[in-house]
Amino acid sequence: MFFHVKELQFRAKPERPDPAYARKLQEVLGGQFGEMSVMMQYLFQGFNCRAERKYRDMLLDIGTEEIGHVEMLCTMISQLLEGAPADQVDEMAKDPLIAAALGGMNPQHTIVSGLGAAPTDSNGFPWNSRYIVSSGNLLADFRANLNAESQGLLQVVRLYEQTTDPGVRDMLSFMIARDIMHQNQWLAAIEEIEQLDGPIAPASFPRDLVAQEATRQFLNFSEGEESREGRWASGPMPDGTGNFEYVVKPQAQGGVPDLKPAADHQHSTPGTGPYVVNAGLSK
Repeated sequence: MFFHVKELQFRAKPERPDPAYARKLQEVLGGQFGEMSVMMQYLFQGFNCRAERKYRDMLLDIGTEEIGHVEMLCTMISQLLEGAPADQVDEMAKDPLIAAALGGMNPQHTIVSGLGAAPTDSNGFPWNSRYIVSSGNLLADFRANLNAESQGLLQVVRLYEQTTDPGVRDMLSFMIARDIMHQNQWLAAIEEIEQLDGPIAPASFPRDLVAQEATRQFLNFSEGEESREGRWASGPMPDGTGNFEYVVKPQAQGGVPDLKPAADHQHSTPGTGPYVVNAGLSK
């Protein structure tokens, strides 16, 4: 059960309208790493969580917070669009193709959403549920969450640099702060689980069922050997099961593939049709 408090978590008031910037903000609203994505990702992970209750509660806490961030962005985008020049709006209503030459404003803001935010990215592509990860494995999911917050923060700080509006920057600075907090949160949660099960996800699959040698080898599959200078090429492995091994010239081990001819009903094999050439003459 959810309750809606009719106040924003933080201020979302621009100093002046900027329809082109409203389009840019759509990316951190409805893009792959936008607030809609983390909102749905955390909520579904929480709804489906079968682990200790503290993990479920944490996921629902942050997922619900993200609903508020979606509302903040929608409010900001709508206000940035409020002062769109009337002639610009009128021209777009006549011919959406003109939009490309009119300051970068998204024509869908005037045609589809009525000068309001939309569940799309900055190019108008609809938000997609395939953006989210909810596997049921907490370590794998929390790492996906860390990635989502890292990519999302990167986009927000880039957007911060692309505006001088103090009101917009005020809101973005708050979102940046929360993204920093969330990255630290996921790092702490990941560390806690790694201390229980180790760093490999899933930890439950029996190691005696895999080729042990292949779990240690870094394979040099490109020209040059600079990659051997990294921590990933020598020394102890993070999971404590041995040492990395650098393989300079990996060798093929699978042999040449030899596939049987396709069955007749697949109609895939050449040389079986009605026009097969026989002794220089076609049938």
